Amino acid sequence: MAETAIQDYRVATEPYYLPVSREVELFEAAHSARLPVILKGPTGCGKTRFVEHMAWRLERPLITVACHEDLSSTDLVGRFLLEGEETIWHDGPLTSAVRNGAICYLDEVVEARKDTVVIIHPLTDHRRRLPIEKLGTIVEAPSDFMLVVSYNPGYQSILKDLKQSTRQRFVAIEFDYPPPEMEAEIVAREGGVDEGTARDLVLIGQKVRNLRGHGLEEGVSTRLLIYAAQLIALGIPPVDAADVAMCSPITDDRELQRSIREIVTTVI
Repeated sequence: MAETAIQDYRVATEPYYLPVSREVELFEAAHSARLPVILKGPTGCGKTRFVEHMAWRLERPLITVACHEDLSSTDLVGRFLLEGEETIWHDGPLTSAVRNGAICYLDEVVEARKDTVVIIHPLTDHRRRLPIEKLGTIVEAPSDFMLVVSYNPGYQSILKDLKQSTRQRFVAIEFDYPPPEMEAEIVAREGGVDEGTARDLVLIGQKVRNLRGHGLEEGVSTRLLIYAAQLIALGIPPVDAADVAMCSPITDDRELQRSIREIVTTVI
């Protein structure tokens, strides 16, 4: 990736992020100490926005990879491609991040194949290097490079979990949904609604989250609360906005949907 291209990965304006605890301080300390970081927390609680905010704060390019079960080490590291009559090497996102001292963010890393995850190991200890077997070279990571991965512990299983050999190469920062008063502030700011509406949406979210373990696998995320707020800000009736942004997305179970709608109509 050319130097001009890496500039496209810089976060130009400050992403809004409201710190809940000491996560900003911990992330900055990890970056200074050249330590890789795991962000653990439920879907839609702000992990990705936090990484964007920290990339802006640290003035580093941010290269994000959405992990999936077909993600190969070649997808991360790079490959030779035929261009005209020549075979040209193209860096993958991980290699580009290492070469340019960027933050490489592997989102939902447990979704990637285990043989793919192993490729990051040399970057997560004292070596801080990336072997590129197809080129027969090793890329040394500059001091500004940082590897960040995230996952949702609620979706762990025997088949989709990080090995201890991978886990114990990272420091971990725990995330959860913000406290109600802070979540309402976030929903009002990001959703463009008044504080009263934001508080109602957050109250609905809290009550729906209490259904976890009673047939509901995952609670309403802060992201979905913001979606509902954005719809309300555009003139959609609050009950309808809550239905399409909170009720329908999180479950297909008719009984659970009915229970959630009762919560919505009780609060709004």
